[in-house]
Amino acid sequence: MPTEGLRTSPSRPCTPEVDGAVTAVAQPNIALIKYWGKRDERLVIPWTSSLSMTLDVFPTTTTVRLAPAAGADRVTLNGRHAAGETLRRVLDFLELVRELAGRRERAVVDSHNTAPTGAGVASSASGFAALAVAAAAAYDLDLDATELSRLARRGSGSASRSVFAGFSLWHAGGEEDPDGSSYAEPVPVRGLDPALVIALVDDSPKAVSSRAAMRRTVDTSPLYRPWADSSERDLIEMRLALGRGDLDAVGEIAERNALGMHATMLAARPAVRYLSPGTLTLLDRVLRLRQEGTPAYSTMDAGPNVKVLCHSSDADRVAAALRDAIPSGSVVVARSGPGARLLSGGS
Repeated sequence: MPTEGLRTSPSRPCTPEVDGAVTAVAQPNIALIKYWGKRDERLVIPWTSSLSMTLDVFPTTTTVRLAPAAGADRVTLNGRHAAGETLRRVLDFLELVRELAGRRERAVVDSHNTAPTGAGVASSASGFAALAVAAAAAYDLDLDATELSRLARRGSGSASRSVFAGFSLWHAGGEEDPDGSSYAEPVPVRGLDPALVIALVDDSPKAVSSRAAMRRTVDTSPLYRPWADSSERDLIEMRLALGRGDLDAVGEIAERNALGMHATMLAARPAVRYLSPGTLTLLDRVLRLRQEGTPAYSTMDAGPNVKVLCHSSDADRVAAALRDAIPSGSVVVARSGPGARLLSGGS
């Protein structure tokens, strides 16, 4: 990752203060204009810009402690030693942070998710946003919010948006400097008090990871490029709708954008299908809510779970309808939440 534009600290001996534990917390975000597909997998540069709402539920809390005497990094997730792809991604991220900081000390990372991991409720967004804030502070990197967003992006693209509270826009970036120009920033919103009701049909890890599904979709789906083109138009309309506080327009755009994304996956070869019978039941129930006079709009990420955008005053009514539709599932009401932040340690 190019370090131009980042304020880094020179390599120096460790002190007890530097070696102290740093703890950060971040919330997941749900994209209303979706991120699906990378044009640069190493730098995590997307094909399209995306826009999301950070939630006030399901935080990830991550502690990073430098371990100068250790021969390797140690990573635990929800009390268990991380392994496989999860471990590799965290280790790669720590190497990136050390490169930026000009430091060599290994680290002990302890992370706790309160959302189901790998089930399509943005646990990687909150996880890498929290890790970015904690690791940057532990290694004494002085980064502003934009630089933290770029850093978090390298762990998980959607984590770039969880750096910020409320609504945020992740820029796809330009051709000449994709790394420097791909970051998230807050989006101004007028007069909205939204809720996002999350219906968990299945909280088990996905059979096909988002990374693998994105790659297959981009490489093989004949619908991908038309969807990407329409997504850029959706983004323009979404920003205008947020600016005038029009929740109906926001919801309509979000719903069509998400359904279009899933259509690209279904057209991949072989198809990627995250939608389950429970998903379709929920989509039908949301449509019926609208027909009954309650403004409610569905969106879905890479998984079977459904999120429903509505006015905050309608959230309890929407949640009750979703519980009736899937008695075996669980329903959580979320509202606009805070950005990633330090809890202790660092400066």
